Amino acid sequence: MASEGIRLGLIGAGKNTRDRHIPGFQKVDGLEIAAVANRSRGSSQAVADQFNISGVYDNWQELLEDPSIDAICIGTWPYMHRTLVLASLEAGKHVLCEARMATTAAEAQEMLDASRERPDLVTQIVPSPLTFKIDRLLQGKIAEGYIGDIIGVNVQSLGNTFMNQGEEMHWRNDRDLSGFNILNMGIWYEAMIRWVGRATKVSAMTSINVNKRKDEDGQMVNISIPDHVNIIAELANGAQANMQFSAVTGLSSGNGVWIYGSEGTLHVDGAQNVYGGKRGDDKLAEIPNPEEDRAIWRVEEEFCNAIRGTEKITRTPFEVGLHYMEFTEAVTRSAQTGQTVALPL
Repeated sequence: MASEGIRLGLIGAGKNTRDRHIPGFQKVDGLEIAAVANRSRGSSQAVADQFNISGVYDNWQELLEDPSIDAICIGTWPYMHRTLVLASLEAGKHVLCEARMATTAAEAQEMLDASRERPDLVTQIVPSPLTFKIDRLLQGKIAEGYIGDIIGVNVQSLGNTFMNQGEEMHWRNDRDLSGFNILNMGIWYEAMIRWVGRATKVSAMTSINVNKRKDEDGQMVNISIPDHVNIIAELANGAQANMQFSAVTGLSSGNGVWIYGSEGTLHVDGAQNVYGGKRGDDKLAEIPNPEEDRAIWRVEEEFCNAIRGTEKITRTPFEVGLHYMEFTEAVTRSAQTGQTVALPL
């Protein structure tokens, strides 16, 4: 494959696929976006016309039957990810799957198992790019011992609007489409484990404040996905993490991270500026974060390089996707039962 071209098919071509993946793939030498199957023939044709894609299929089954397609980019909502990944691997295609990995940990486990049965095929989950700007800086500071032993991590991601009963339904509010995924919890957890490693225990409380929303027909439907979440987690390194996520915190302080250690503290503000201080300092000071040292979005290039055998998938392999799905499910289990849930499940 190294010297040959790669022919890619798109299954699901929503906003993220159009805004990020298609432009990203178009920059890769020797790759052709050869076909698309969206939710309808009409929407598939619209994407094909916009991006000059020659192949248009009525459904994803037909696209997977095309023997000339080498790889698949799955851009659907999470409820279809397991089905499409398993079918793509069965058809002998490399797979890049949109995040979140699945709707449940059991689905994610099936996907990982299927990928292990086809070690000749590349599988990748689209990583959370939310903290690419700061990931390397935080990893480097922690690795060099800047804060000593990690004691505690605080992550908060709070919306700044007040609750609005009966507002429009989004697919993320629909458990049938989204499963156990809640708000942007998985995105932040995936980022956090890059800096400080995985959780081994989870205790959570959640609430649903906007409990009715309007579906696309204007009908009011009941909501069962929380919009306000508090989590305490024990990490494998012995530290504790506090995480808070909300869509109903008007006039909040927004996003922020604190990492507390035995010898120092790191803080990330809402604009992802990084501040630090060590024992003996009287206040935090900004830590330079040169642009050339930051991770950048190169997911499509990484996927294609892995197919060609010149790069290994680091963000995000299916193993990591399974772990964050187990964390996600543990939050719901803990909130429902009042019990602390151990990981792995």
